[in-house]
Amino acid sequence: MSAKPRVRVPSTAKKGEVFEIKTVISHSMESGQRKAADGSPIPRKIIDKFVCTYNGKEVMTSQWYGAVSANPYLEFFCTATESGTLEFTWHDEGGETYTATADIKVT
Repeated sequence: MSAKPRVRVPSTAKKGEVFEIKTVISHSMESGQRKAADGSPIPRKIIDKFVCTYNGKEVMTSQWYGAVSANPYLEFFCTATESGTLEFTWHDEGGETYTATADIKVT
């Protein structure tokens, strides 16, 4: 399964304004507890870390565990300091990373 990240960030904000960021990633977050139709265990595959940077500076990070649902949704807030790029990265236990970016213009 290829994970598909999606983010929602306003395109503009005023300097000092607090803005909302919404993220979701299409990912099965397989816990390793289920079995396939033939009875064999389905291997564990979860996203275990999320990081958001704003112009290269980390503004949000979180560790995730097996109890996080499939297609995890995350919403948080950030303060507009300057125009630039927000980069969102999800890391899974197998070493894969999934990235999305969004630009914001600060006036």
